[in-house]
Amino acid sequence: MTTTPAAGASVPDQALQAAPGLTELGHTAPGRTAPGHTVPGGHSRDRRGSPVPTAGMIATRIMELRKRRGLMTALIVVNIGFPALFMLIRLLLHAFAPRANPPAGSEMIFRILAAGFLPTFGFIMAATVGCTAGSRDLTEGMFRHLVVTGRSRLALYLARVPAGLAIVVPLVAIGYMIVCAVSVFAAPAFIDDSNVNIPPGLSRAGFENWASDHAEPVICTLGNGPLPGNVTCPSGPPPWSKSAVPPAQPAPAAVEALAARIARQDYSGQGGYAAIYRYPPVSLMIEAGLWIELDVTVGFILGLGLASLMGQRTGPVILIIMFQIIVTPILSGVAIPHLEDLQRSVVGMAVAHLEPAGLPTGAVLPGVIGGGGRPGAALLAESATQSAFVIVAWLAVWTILGAWRMMTRDA
Repeated sequence: MTTTPAAGASVPDQALQAAPGLTELGHTAPGRTAPGHTVPGGHSRDRRGSPVPTAGMIATRIMELRKRRGLMTALIVVNIGFPALFMLIRLLLHAFAPRANPPAGSEMIFRILAAGFLPTFGFIMAATVGCTAGSRDLTEGMFRHLVVTGRSRLALYLARVPAGLAIVVPLVAIGYMIVCAVSVFAAPAFIDDSNVNIPPGLSRAGFENWASDHAEPVICTLGNGPLPGNVTCPSGPPPWSKSAVPPAQPAPAAVEALAARIARQDYSGQGGYAAIYRYPPVSLMIEAGLWIELDVTVGFILGLGLASLMGQRTGPVILIIMFQIIVTPILSGVAIPHLEDLQRSVVGMAVAHLEPAGLPTGAVLPGVIGGGGRPGAALLAESATQSAFVIVAWLAVWTILGAWRMMTRDA
């Protein structure tokens, strides 16, 4: 016969202890298995030790970076605000003074921005975001709290890669698309060849005939030899409109013949009439966009790994900027005997070798892609395969170093 304890009687402690894996109400505890039950396949349901970051971890990292308003504001202003403002000013200047200001869009404007401003400042901002993502937990004292959750440190580090790129890559793409849109839809109806507006699509014979009818602007701007005595070129800005094709003017036969000969020499070759477009080709815009995003990705990964290795943000940002703005152009502009292979192993030069052929070889601003370093890129021959291996090696090494430091750092 079973007896029931009287009301108010104490029950032994052993009777109140729940079975392992069960709550006091008899339900299975979260993340645990009931006694006598095993997960099929013998695997545990607890995935906190997995080195693969989950979608929730990546989303958390994105939210953490987005909450840094100063960083996000700088990222938006540099990658979107500056290109948009530059294009807006050109649109307004052309709208209010079309004779003195050419149309806002053109292939030349696209090349200047795609080869100079966008990759250089995109790399700097991407490196800054990477350094922030790699050092935030340490500088804000959150690293210990992340470690005690039991999550894999490798997963915590790898989650920063897609999180940071998910912020940087779209913003750079938006700024780049603004440049492409204005360059195409606000392109001039003519071809600007050395400040001479010429109708597009002319054959060699058509270009020579047009030059004969417009001898003065052709001789004054395209010619390199001595001027005929009966031709007077303006000393200041050209008197013809920058937004329209100059009108035809009669000239002596000798002057027309000289203009036709200049046009014949200027038609073909690098920078000649046949190589100039009203707006950038679609293939060039696609290649340049992918190349800029590659440059931005390299900057972010380097910043992330170096900041994780050093445990701070300011120092890595300064080192990366100095290396890319000062050291890389020097190494790419001077051929050092017996150290050519070492120079080729610099990631900035590897990225520069992958620059699309349609972009200018000399960028307006110094940095990863240019300035004093771009002319030197031709001194050190390097195939696209070699450049790709150098880039992959740099990305892998800095990812490994950053993850290793995070896995071995004391909490």
